[in-house]
Amino acid sequence: MRAKGIAYDTGFVRHGEISLEKFDLDAIRRDLTVIRDDLHCNAVHLIGGDPERLERAAEIAAELGLEVWFSPYPLELPPAEILDLFAECARRAERIRARTEVVFVTGVELSIMNSGFLPGDDLVQRLTRLLGEAEGRAERMGEAGVKLNEFLAQAVAVVREHFQGKVTYACIPFENPDWDLFDIKSFELIRSAEVADVYAASIRNVVAQGKPVAITGFGTAAWHGSGAVAPRSMEIVEHDEAGLPVRVKDGYVRDEVEQATYLREVLETFEAEGVDAAFVYMFALNNYVHRPDDPSRDLDMAGPGIVKVHEDGTWEPKAAFGAVAEVYART
Repeated sequence: MRAKGIAYDTGFVRHGEISLEKFDLDAIRRDLTVIRDDLHCNAVHLIGGDPERLERAAEIAAELGLEVWFSPYPLELPPAEILDLFAECARRAERIRARTEVVFVTGVELSIMNSGFLPGDDLVQRLTRLLGEAEGRAERMGEAGVKLNEFLAQAVAVVREHFQGKVTYACIPFENPDWDLFDIKSFELIRSAEVADVYAASIRNVVAQGKPVAITGFGTAAWHGSGAVAPRSMEIVEHDEAGLPVRVKDGYVRDEVEQATYLREVLETFEAEGVDAAFVYMFALNNYVHRPDDPSRDLDMAGPGIVKVHEDGTWEPKAAFGAVAEVYART
């Protein structure tokens, strides 16, 4: 693979609230140095909803010689506000492009994560209506794809007004974006038991279509059995009325080896099938805290991070960290 990377969270913004209260540039520099030196990454997928934070993190990544995938991640925004966010981020990404290679990611899974493409007031409603009834499902997906492509044409035009580098979009396959708009095809392709027998072939198929292919958003959690349900591996957590994670449901057992094995296998598949860029999801999920003495509140068990974050904000590598480092060091 040309670009060996990982997603790094700068803070998701939903309804005006940001998921990371603290934004410590010294800590970010330490993390990104570890990502470069210990994980053997040469690229980082910076995700978040705050343009200033994205630019500050990108500046550090550029200083460290990492390729930057500058990825504003709108959540529950209407299309007009998404366009404003993209314009602001494109201007900032262009400034970073003077220092290192930058790819602008024009959103991630926009059709389900935001309003205006599918019926429903939130992610759960949109997915329920999209997937609930088998009859008409293909038509509903097709309609969402048409609306998304109309929006992406506007979005790419806005981005290219301000940004002169390569542009991509991180899609769910059913969205079927118009790849003529983009320089790189990026797919959120997550292996699960349902698709394991065709997973390599699906990668091979998209690689054969011509443009460079990136795989983003793939990973699983650190509990026994998570690899079989990887896209839903975070669903073992219960949330409070504000939507914050509070406890792990009964019956789940921590298993870091399962997460490590999963990531090693899918990265080796990407390498074998000629993927251009891969970005493990993710380095750390800071609000899924590791509590080893209280399994019911060990939220890290359900988190996709390859490091486990403690109550005081410090972190230590999980088994998955070593697996990713091993593959990236030799590919």
